[in-house]
Parts: sequence; C-alpha cells; structure tokens
Amino acid sequence: MKKRAITPTREEDFPNWYQEVIKAAQLAEHSPVRGCMVIKPWGYSIWENMQALMNSEFRKRGVENAYFPLFIPLSYFEKEAEHVEGFATECAVVTHHRLKKNSEGGLDPDGELEEPLVVRPTSEMIIGETFSKWIDSYRDLPLKINQWANVVRWEMRTRLFLRSAEFLWQEGHTAHATAEEAMETAREMLDVYETFAREVLAIATIPGEKSEAERFPGAVNTFTFEALMQDCKALQCGTSHYFGQRFAKASNIEFQSAEGGSQFCYTTSWGSTTRLIGAMVMTHGDDDGMILPPRVAGKQVVIIPIVHKEEMRAKVMDYCERLKEELDATVHIDTRDMRGGEKSWDWIKKGVPIRIEVGPREVDEDKVCLCMRTKEHKDKAFPTRSELVANISNYLDEIQQTLLDRSEKHLKENTHRILEQKDFDALFAGKGGFALCPWGGDRTLEEKIQKERGLTIRCLPFAHQGEKAKCFFTGSETTTWAVFSKAY
Repeated sequence: MKKRAITPTREEDFPNWYQEVIKAAQLAEHSPVRGCMVIKPWGYSIWENMQALMNSEFRKRGVENAYFPLFIPLSYFEKEAEHVEGFATECAVVTHHRLKKNSEGGLDPDGELEEPLVVRPTSEMIIGETFSKWIDSYRDLPLKINQWANVVRWEMRTRLFLRSAEFLWQEGHTAHATAEEAMETAREMLDVYETFAREVLAIATIPGEKSEAERFPGAVNTFTFEALMQDCKALQCGTSHYFGQRFAKASNIEFQSAEGGSQFCYTTSWGSTTRLIGAMVMTHGDDDGMILPPRVAGKQVVIIPIVHKEEMRAKVMDYCERLKEELDATVHIDTRDMRGGEKSWDWIKKGVPIRIEVGPREVDEDKVCLCMRTKEHKDKAFPTRSELVANISNYLDEIQQTLLDRSEKHLKENTHRILEQKDFDALFAGKGGFALCPWGGDRTLEEKIQKERGLTIRCLPFAHQGEKAKCFFTGSETTTWAVFSKAY
C-alpha cells in the first residue's frame, strides 16, 4: 500500500484524520483557553478571501458593514423568551468589571456589575435595539446591515473549525416594511450562500427549510444548506432566518408608513462561519492533506526552485521571478532553506492548487514541472513556460471543476430516497448518508428519533416538496419530505 502523508487515513479514523489534516495544513491549533483556537496565517488567509468574496456579493444587494458590541445586557435577551431559552445553556456571562489581589497573592473578581453582560452568542437583540433608533419611517427601509465578528457559545465538546467556544462569522440583519420583502431577502441570502459554496468552495449542498425542532430560536422560518462530508455525516454550512415581527416587537422596531400609521418592521438575519473551512477539509481532503479550491486559496500557485549547485541559484531564481510576474494568478516563490522534496510535501499538505518546480534543466529548456493537487503527487506535466502562462487559468478552472464534480458525485451517490422503515434502518446501520423520506411527524416525534438514534432532520429540501407519499414513521399520507442524517 502506498504511504500517505496523513496518519490515520480517512478510512481508518475519519475524526482523527480531520484533526491531523488541520495540523499538517497549518490551518489552526488549540489555544490555552479550553474550546478556543488560534487560526494560523494559512487558515486565516482562506477566511480573508471568503470575506472579500462574500462582501462583494453582499454589497451588490445593498448590504453595508457595521460593528456592534461584544457585550449584550442580560435584559435584552429576556425580551424574547424563545430566543433566550434557545441560547441560555451556551452563554458566557460577565458579572464583574475588575480584579483585586487576595490574601494569598492571587486575583479575585471585584466590582460586581449592576446588570450581567452576555458575551455575544448572536446579535439579534443588540442590533434590534440599534435598529429601533435608526428607523423612523418607511423612507429608512429596507435597512440591510452585516458585521464580521467573533461569537462565544460555550460548547462542551469542541472540534477545530466545526464547533468551538469562540469562532468567527458574519451575521447579516435586515429590516423591511412588508413580510413579503423580508421573506424574499431571507431566501435570497440563502441563495447567495449556496452559490458561494458551489462556485467558490466547490461544495455541493442541499438547500431547504429547517424543521420545527431545528429552527433558530425565535425564528418563524429558518433556511439552511446542508453538505455531506466524506464520512457521510451532514454539516450545516449556513442559515438564513425570517423573523416576521417577533424581534421587531421585542425591540420596538417601528416605522411610520407612507399612509401615516405606525407599524412594526419585518426582520431577518443570516450567517456563515469559519465552519466553512472545516467543510472544505472534510469535503475535498485526501490522505495527503488538504485540497484547496483555487478560488478561495490564499496562494493559488507555488513555485519551488530546485537548486543543487550554488552557482546556478541566480539563474533559477531569475527565471522563477519572471515566471511569477507573467502568471495571472496568486503566486508565491518558496525560497526557504529546505530540500525541494520537503517544500513540495509541505505545500501538498496545505492543499495549494498548483505546484511548479523549476531547476536548471527547466530553465535551459524554458519549461516547468507542473503538479496539480487534484492529481497524484507523482503525476507531473512539463509544459513550456509560454504554455503554462497561456493556460494557467484553464489549469485552475480544471481543479475547481474537478473538486465540484467530486462533491456532486458524492452527494448524489449517498442521497437515498427511502419509502420503508427497513431501508431507513439499513442505511443508518451502515455508513449512513442523506435519507430523503416522506415526513408526517411532529416536533415530539422528531426529538424522539434524535434522542434514540442520534438522527436529525437536516432540512425539508426545497426541490422535493409536494409529492404525495406515506410517512413510514406515522403511517399518514403527506406531501412533506425531509432529509435525515447524522450530523456534526
């Protein structure tokens, strides 16, 4: 068997493989604070690219960036009962505002706050309070705001990028004069996310509406897009929520209509997080490490000079520099004092889309050694420099498309239309996947299935509603279909 860079392999132990890829790719590491992470430069460059690309899409839709406080007064959460109940067990709370020395030379909290402050788990209530000051009339609507921020949710079981006590995200919030316009925005932003996942991250997903048990606390409707990882577990990649007037009433977000009367706004929120980096690792990675889609890679091309004799160094480096200037891509020349093989494996594990090796022979022949991350590391091509420059965009597009094709194939092959209980049981007694089933149950039954079997309704997929069938859980006829899976 061929030796791979990552141990264990995906087949041997997928959860540990994931952790080892994060480490080998130098994406992030655990911090001294339990459940938190340090995102390293390679990982953060991916997040920065995501930010830039998403910001571009948000701005096309009239969304502006702002920033809101990290600390939220406890009383704000108490305004919306379902919302506070949904987040109560995950909230970190600040109760004091200074420290004092104790008799043993240590430090104790001092200066108790008049009102406890919740460290931001989400910002509906603080942004709602702000919107109530910004909105007076219909002329102020729609109001569309986004913030890039950190969030704290006190998770007991953590995993880098997938579930951590602190993570990075963007959260958009909008206010509208009509329910129709708000609902349209909530669906539109889900479409933005799904398109981003497909066209930038090369991840195929199933979009749909969340079931009652999985709905965001306080939302009227929650929309989601769900991906299937290589181990056939689901990963929620982002959500968009329609709140109706619930949060507007809780925060007193009112406006004067064109007719002169006062009414409450209709609001939405929508968000995606650094979990998308984990999604890429588990969707595209192999037993040699990460594979990055070119459109989000911090570096699309790495040139590796191979110089064994010092007298050839200037000649090779000059060639590499000229090549870098000619390529229409994000290019890095690796000048570290390391052997060429070590450099190559370092970039393989990081998932850089294209590696170009250049030695004296390539310079003399005006060629390069081209390696694409979607192919085996020994699979090399030797185009001329002019051929490489002319076709670099095609090579990157080929890698992007290959990754999306693989993701779509995996999703299609592991999404099963199931009409009988025995087939449902057999699927989850095996490797699992997505089970598309007619659903006639309620929240109580859904929670019972989750408790007994560890399965959740990932979504009610948009593309599969309306067909009449019998729900094998209840025996009733239904036109509602649900996707069940085990999930991260």
